[in-house]
Amino acid sequence: MADQVDQSDRRLPRAEVTVDLDAIRHNVALLAGRAASSGAATMAVVKADAYGHGALPVAKAALDAGATWLGLAALDEALALRAAGITAPMLCWLNTADTDFRPGIATDIDVAASSRRELDAIVDGARRAGRPARVHLKIDTGLGRNGCPADLWPALVDAAAAEEFVEVVGIWSHLACADEPGHPSIDEQAKRFDDAYRVVRAAGLEPMRHLANSAATLNRPDLHHDLVRVGIAMYGLNPLPDKEDLRPAMTFRSSVALTKRIAAGESVSYGHTWTAERDTRLALVPAGYADGIPRGLSGRLEVWLAGRRRPVVGRVCMDQVVVDCGEDPVAEGDIVTLFGSGVDGEPTATEWASNLGTIDYEIVTGMCRPRISRIYLGAR
Repeated sequence: MADQVDQSDRRLPRAEVTVDLDAIRHNVALLAGRAASSGAATMAVVKADAYGHGALPVAKAALDAGATWLGLAALDEALALRAAGITAPMLCWLNTADTDFRPGIATDIDVAASSRRELDAIVDGARRAGRPARVHLKIDTGLGRNGCPADLWPALVDAAAAEEFVEVVGIWSHLACADEPGHPSIDEQAKRFDDAYRVVRAAGLEPMRHLANSAATLNRPDLHHDLVRVGIAMYGLNPLPDKEDLRPAMTFRSSVALTKRIAAGESVSYGHTWTAERDTRLALVPAGYADGIPRGLSGRLEVWLAGRRRPVVGRVCMDQVVVDCGEDPVAEGDIVTLFGSGVDGEPTATEWASNLGTIDYEIVTGMCRPRISRIYLGAR
């Protein structure tokens, strides 16, 4: 288990992610409270190494704060948490065609089926495990990715209902535009989901239903059903335009490796895309695109250094960026915050995403890199 970090006795970071587990707990408690008001339980989605935050510490924090389920994409992700001692219910839902489901079924991991082929593979694993598989049937209600097409749904439901090695414990789907309040597809998908549930009931099954993601958990209580699946919001990043009391959990930091003065007219970094208009002091920061700073932020990136925002000048390199500090007395060893919660004025992951024309999911998940150390605050 991660320990509380003594910030006073550590080496300066080359590239370091700090994850605030108390922020995770705060966010999960808020989301689980919204779900509970509708009578729904909460699944904390910790796929992709908890969106780059670390699956095991985040899973523990989420369960501390009121989540009762964990959601993973791949079976291997779920098995790793089981091996680490996590006993909470888990669902994994996106596996390859040759996945062996037996180990997951043997360790009480729920699995999803979107097709007859996938159901057959699950049945094979269940037979070899010597116990029924707990299965969540997925219906495609309009996202067009995973999930069973509506015309094949009755046959999939009937096959699952007739199989002795399958216990259908859930049906579910995924919303395409829940982060755009009022989008007509939301209600259309909800209607299709209800239609799919009627088919399941007609087959004599009474499974739980889950449809709501983070956005729908926050603003569509009518879609909470029995279980909500919270992802990006539990990490403190808001999928909606309206303000919510969510606390970003991740901070990305480095430190100053070198300072130097250059004269007006001197240029910086590859291609000489930036030239100093005045004599100035530069700070070299030993983190670059190999460490998760997208090269596309060249000319559009600021950092928090020595009490204020400062511009990164020249191109982002593989291993380093250069910061213009003017006449300020910046020193080697000073901590550089690349992004954080924004509370002190530092850049945020959402700001990076906006500058790049992408989403903050991509920014934080991109922090899973070999040279980035990960530190946990608020561990219990």
